[in-house]
Amino acid sequence: MKDAEELVSMTADGPPVSSPRRLTAYLWSLLALLLGLAIALTVHHQQQRQQEVERNFVRDELANKACAALQAKLHLAESLLRAAQTLFLASDEVTQTEFNTFYVNLRPRDQFPSLLALAYAPRETHPDGEHYVTRWVEPLRGNEAVVGLDVRAQPRNFHSLLASRDSDRATLSAPFRSVQQPGADGASDGITLRLPIFSTGTPPQTVEERRTRVRGSIAVSFRVSGLIDSALPEPRSLGLHLRINDITERTALPLFDSNPGLAMPVSGYRYERKLTYGGRVWDIVVQPLRVDSAMSEWSRSTFPAGVLASVLLALLVYSIVGTRQRALELGWRMSRRYRESEERFRALNELLPALVLLAEVDGGRITYANQAARDRLGEKLGQRELPGLFHDPVLRTQLEDPDTRGCSRVDAQLRDGEGARFWASVAISRITLGGHDKLLMVASDISEQRKLTELLGHQASHDALTELYNRREFEHRLHGTLTDAHVGAPLAVLLYLDLDQFKLINDTSGHLAGDQLLAQLAIVMRKQLGGADVLARLGGDEFGALVTGVADRAAAEQVAERLRRCIDGYVFIWEQRSYTISASIGGVMIDRPGILVKDLLAQADTACYMAKELGRNRVHFYSERDDETVRRESEMEWANRLRWAADEHRLVLVYQELWPLPLTTGGEPEIELLLRFRDESGQLVVPGVFMPAAERYGLMPLVDRWVIETALVNFNRLHPAGARLGRVAINLSGASIEDESLADLIIEWLQRYRVEPSRVCFEVTETVAVRNLSQVVRFMERLRSAGCRIGLDDFGAGMSSFTYLKNLPLDIIKIDGSFVRDMLTDPVSHLMVRAVTDIGHRLGLEVVAEWVTDAETVQALTALGVNRVQGFSLHHPELALFQRE
Repeated sequence: MKDAEELVSMTADGPPVSSPRRLTAYLWSLLALLLGLAIALTVHHQQQRQQEVERNFVRDELANKACAALQAKLHLAESLLRAAQTLFLASDEVTQTEFNTFYVNLRPRDQFPSLLALAYAPRETHPDGEHYVTRWVEPLRGNEAVVGLDVRAQPRNFHSLLASRDSDRATLSAPFRSVQQPGADGASDGITLRLPIFSTGTPPQTVEERRTRVRGSIAVSFRVSGLIDSALPEPRSLGLHLRINDITERTALPLFDSNPGLAMPVSGYRYERKLTYGGRVWDIVVQPLRVDSAMSEWSRSTFPAGVLASVLLALLVYSIVGTRQRALELGWRMSRRYRESEERFRALNELLPALVLLAEVDGGRITYANQAARDRLGEKLGQRELPGLFHDPVLRTQLEDPDTRGCSRVDAQLRDGEGARFWASVAISRITLGGHDKLLMVASDISEQRKLTELLGHQASHDALTELYNRREFEHRLHGTLTDAHVGAPLAVLLYLDLDQFKLINDTSGHLAGDQLLAQLAIVMRKQLGGADVLARLGGDEFGALVTGVADRAAAEQVAERLRRCIDGYVFIWEQRSYTISASIGGVMIDRPGILVKDLLAQADTACYMAKELGRNRVHFYSERDDETVRRESEMEWANRLRWAADEHRLVLVYQELWPLPLTTGGEPEIELLLRFRDESGQLVVPGVFMPAAERYGLMPLVDRWVIETALVNFNRLHPAGARLGRVAINLSGASIEDESLADLIIEWLQRYRVEPSRVCFEVTETVAVRNLSQVVRFMERLRSAGCRIGLDDFGAGMSSFTYLKNLPLDIIKIDGSFVRDMLTDPVSHLMVRAVTDIGHRLGLEVVAEWVTDAETVQALTALGVNRVQGFSLHHPELALFQRE
């Protein structure tokens, strides 16, 4: 037991520590405090400089943006004036009415709230020279004083007029008191932007030619302070003081002051920029509204935090220096207590349920084993070597190596004293005890756990009823076969078996009989396959077989046919009844690498389906050249995509407008909702591509319910007319009409989403209506009683239309588009359209014509009395309004 004592013993002898030296602790903490304060002060000064740089950068950016916004506003005003100039240049005979219409259509005050007037002053020659008297003003209200005003009466305004005439450019006036401003001493807050109006012809090139050909002057006047204020962001909200003066002449003329009466500081940050536009020079000065006080600077500084951190650092240093001595003394006391617990630890080690062994590195002789190890491996462990306990020769060789480091946690088989083997979870480490290298092994008996794991593994990969592989394991094996497939490798075949009429046995003799049949067939089929082949139950009455090493397709077909014959020839007896059963088998050759497991299974399922379609009890191999197989595969793919289309937001509603006859504008528009599918590339797929799959696989009720509820939820967002939208037509499939609960569900949705029932029309096709007349009548009457309207689509396409029309509770009939399309060239089609229209009107029904392609057809339908028309030439379907958001 010497090694055991070495394993648990520890030495912790040491002298007692001396008491802390308080003076040393004080000195170290003072040094830490001074160092921290120096660093905090340095950081504070750097932070102040950085903040000043950042503030000035932000102010420059704000000032530049303000200047750019003001210049853009002036250019926009010039664009307005250019548009007015174009009106006069386009014609020498512009009337005041046209001038008024131009202003009303342009609505300049939407963009310029500070605009006073848009005015035109023609040139007039008087005895004392040329005059420009304002004759036209828009808007007239509030500008009555401008009409008849001679521009000469306003020198600054007149100077701008002459400058624009001579330069043929937009010119700004100096600020002046506009006549719209009441009072004798009003502020000079008005400016004008002017352009000349020349006579028609090529633009004049010289000053003399311009003075000769000038016809008048067009001007737009503003309140300059309002113009500038609307162009700029609120300066006060940005913390800036903005002042703008006109400095074109020697005397600066004030234009704008964001803070009137507040003097700008003489020092500190200052931004100044000259803006030249329209012959005037504006001086823009920006300064901050306030200078940050020293108190606010300190409040944002890191220096107080640095001081606090320095104090805390000093306290920490004091605590560490003092604590170190106390920790040494405490450690000595704890080591003494630990020695006292050695005996308790030794006793505990003996009681551990784990197997604990200690062995020499050289030779592997076991020198210690606890009670659990002696009980499980035998009392004579001291006479055995550690590597000899293991059944695995690789692990034995590893432990016999003098340089071995042991092994991490592994599952291995051990041999007890009698040679019996059991599984254990083992970890072996190389340690040093008393100056000698030892191997310490800790192991746990996992025999029962191993058996349970193997059982669970078998259950996870096998079908409980037939003891065959289950679908998960089969797909795993199939994936392995595909991974190993390469050019020149032996061929393999995937067979998909589906029992024919298996449901009959379940229904007549019960599920116990069906289960027994499946178990017996599993045995029968297993005998027809080789030892390397894989047979699995994929679910229900479906089986899969993976046959490897076939020579070619003919050999694969022989294997499939052998399986089919063994099932076809099997007689199942249950409770004095005998049954024969057959199977439809679909096969796919695994002869090309790169195909996915899911694609291969889908192909096998498709081939199996084709075997059933061709009469059951046969073998059918998948071929990409088989048109029927490809069509079936496409429908299955579409059915799978449609099952998740609503959740993936791939279903899209579009609408087509119905136009009244005779064609008129205004009124409440009426539309028909149409369905589209958005594919992975974003393209819209028409219903003719995916509807056959939806009908074949019973998905139409799901699609119809999505269309109806989506339309009702977004009723006022289907069309740009919004709440003014009139009637909305929604198509219903035959499968939905056969659903007894759908009518009540529609009425519940109408109430929940507050849609007026009279605004909704449900359409069914004629072929659906005649298929189950009584069911359709009950469905129509239920919805009509709630206030909905009912339409019959594609009328005339059936063979007995007129015989049942009077018995259907209808409001609208739609003439089949094939008759409408040919009515101008085919007399029979024309007669059919006339007859349907007359009969519909006699029954009090509204008549709608589809597939209208041109104006001539519209005229012919109008003459026959058709109420409404629709077609791609009249209105191409558009996305519903809510789906554009």
